[in-house]
Amino acid sequence: MTDIIRASEAIANLRKEIERHNHLYYIEAKPELSDYEFDRLLEKLIALEREFPGLVTPDSPSQRVGGTITRVFPSVQHREPMLSLSNTYSIGDLEDFYNRVKKLLALEGVHEQEMVAELKFDGVAISLLYHKGLLVRGATRGDGVQGDDITANIKTIPTIPLRLAEISDVFRENEESDIEIRGEVFMRKDDFEQLNDSRPEEDRFANPRNATAGSLKLQDSAEVARRKMSFVAYYLKGYDYDSSSQFNRLKQLEKLGFYTGGHYRLCCELQDISNFIKEWDENRWTLPYETDGVVLKLNDARLWEKLGATAKSPRWAIAYKYPAKQAKTVLCAVVFQVGRLGTITPVAELEPVLLAGSTVSRSTLHNFDEIQRLGIKLHDRVIIEKS
Repeated sequence: MTDIIRASEAIANLRKEIERHNHLYYIEAKPELSDYEFDRLLEKLIALEREFPGLVTPDSPSQRVGGTITRVFPSVQHREPMLSLSNTYSIGDLEDFYNRVKKLLALEGVHEQEMVAELKFDGVAISLLYHKGLLVRGATRGDGVQGDDITANIKTIPTIPLRLAEISDVFRENEESDIEIRGEVFMRKDDFEQLNDSRPEEDRFANPRNATAGSLKLQDSAEVARRKMSFVAYYLKGYDYDSSSQFNRLKQLEKLGFYTGGHYRLCCELQDISNFIKEWDENRWTLPYETDGVVLKLNDARLWEKLGATAKSPRWAIAYKYPAKQAKTVLCAVVFQVGRLGTITPVAELEPVLLAGSTVSRSTLHNFDEIQRLGIKLHDRVIIEKS
């Protein structure tokens, strides 16, 4: 057996093992290896691929490490517009939406109405394009019609498969076998805290969403990889995967190797929706990521086109956003932070208070005009809010 044949077999086995452990860690949250043991496997693969560069493929786990410098992110056209969802903070508006969809369906002769309730991730929307099961493009939403090609950065996110799992040989051989996946890139709470802890105080991100948005457009993909972002999938369309049910599409996404969050429910009545919203309003702070609401979608995807969309949002879906959480505390002191460019930001030091599952002892006051507008003084009782 020649060296290259032995290397090819060893590389194939290492890739399979790494992807298995990657799935166990990021998708199933059931790791079998320590971080050190996983890194050693990856180092072995990278060393072999350096020795035999002709065996490197685009879907190798080594390609997640980053290193590509992107000077310009070219604009790309979305196959279908990436519309935003209409938002509401009102249960009454949600009931109006439900009844409006019910009436529209009745006009189509449909009298049974199932909705899928999904947790709304507070992230950045992207589109992924797979050809014959291989990831070929990742793009931002942009203006909904065109977005930026950020493929090099997307490949560093471990919850985005570089090659789809469980697809048939017929699928791989079909030239028309394109699949589009849409979802949200987000940052888990612990990864966000770790990133902020590594930065000077004046350069820290305000929240995980801001950190994610900024990280996706970095020119150095190696730095993107170090920032540990995640991806949740909620949309699937393409060859042989056009299920008529949104609920089944979520199940298909999981079979293809994607993380869906797992917290979604098929709702047959308005009360089912209300129960789901209430349940997660109480429990969302226990999740390892930020969620700011619930998305409702008509389960029968065959009817989406018939219901259509406005210029900005589909008529078959809506996002309910949870009201901001508030807590009362006492303003103990005001300190001033000086940024790298000399910008002075006043920061309130507060009597520690529990808010949305964490203890808060500091809050930005933004600027001096905001202090005057609020009219606050030391030792005042104040209300702080977490959106």
